[in-house]
Amino acid sequence: MTTATTTRPAWVELATDDPAAAHDFYSKLLGWTIDVSDDPQYGGYAMAHLDEGEGDVAGITAKMMPEAPTAWNLYIETDDAAALCDAVEAAGGTVMAPAFDVGDMGRMAVFADPTGAVISAWQGTSARTFRSGDTGAYGWAELSSRGLDRAIPFYEKVFGWRAETNPMGEGQPDYTQFHAGDDSVAGAMEMQPGIPDEVPSYWMIYFNVDDVDAAFKRAVDLGGSEVVAPSPMPGGRFAIVNDPHGAMFGLLDMQAS
Repeated sequence: MTTATTTRPAWVELATDDPAAAHDFYSKLLGWTIDVSDDPQYGGYAMAHLDEGEGDVAGITAKMMPEAPTAWNLYIETDDAAALCDAVEAAGGTVMAPAFDVGDMGRMAVFADPTGAVISAWQGTSARTFRSGDTGAYGWAELSSRGLDRAIPFYEKVFGWRAETNPMGEGQPDYTQFHAGDDSVAGAMEMQPGIPDEVPSYWMIYFNVDDVDAAFKRAVDLGGSEVVAPSPMPGGRFAIVNDPHGAMFGLLDMQAS
C-alpha cells in the first residue's frame, strides 16, 4: 500500500566537497543566483534561484562525510516521511537515513531501492516552492539501474507510480516512464553496457537549457568534462557532463528538432 500521496519530484540538491566552486560553476552555466544561509543550523546551505520568477531551483551543500560521493540527489515529495521509510523496507529497499527534521523547513529521509540507487524523500512544512520546467531549472530525472525488473515494482509500491515501458529501437534498451496520475514524473532504463562494474545504480538529474550544444561547450569551458556529447533523442536533444568535482548531470532541450 502506498503511503506517499504527492510523489512528484520536490527538490534537487548537490552534495560536494567544494560548495563555493560549485556556486561559481552552476551560476555561470545555468544563470543561477546563489543565496547562502547564515543560520548555523543549516551549515552554509545554499539555495539557487533564477532572477525572474518565483521559487528555488536547487540546493548546494557540503558533503556530510568526506567518503560520500559528489553527486546530485533527487527528492520525492511525501506527506509522511516516516511512514514512507516503512514502505521502503516493506518493498525491499534500504533506509539509509530515517526521517529527521531539517530545521523548521520540513523532514527528510534517504533510502536506496533494491538495486542500490539512492533517492530521498521530502516532507515540507515551509512555504518555499520548487521551480521546475523553465530554462535553467530542473527538467527530468532518470534512473539507470542494474536490475530494472526489481526496481520498477519497488517504485510502484512505494510511490504508487505506474510504469510504462516502450522500445527505443534496434540496439537501444527499452525506456520506462513512471507516471503519477496523468503526469509523467521520471524515467528509467537498464544500465548501459560498458559502464564500469563498480558504478552502482543511480538517479541522474537533467536541467533545461535553450541550446544543448552551447550549454555543453560552456560546461566544458568552465571545467566540466564530457560524459555524453550532445545527441538527439526522441522529442529533443541532450548531453551529459561531470562538473569540475565529478558530479554527473544532464542538459536537456525538449524543443530541439
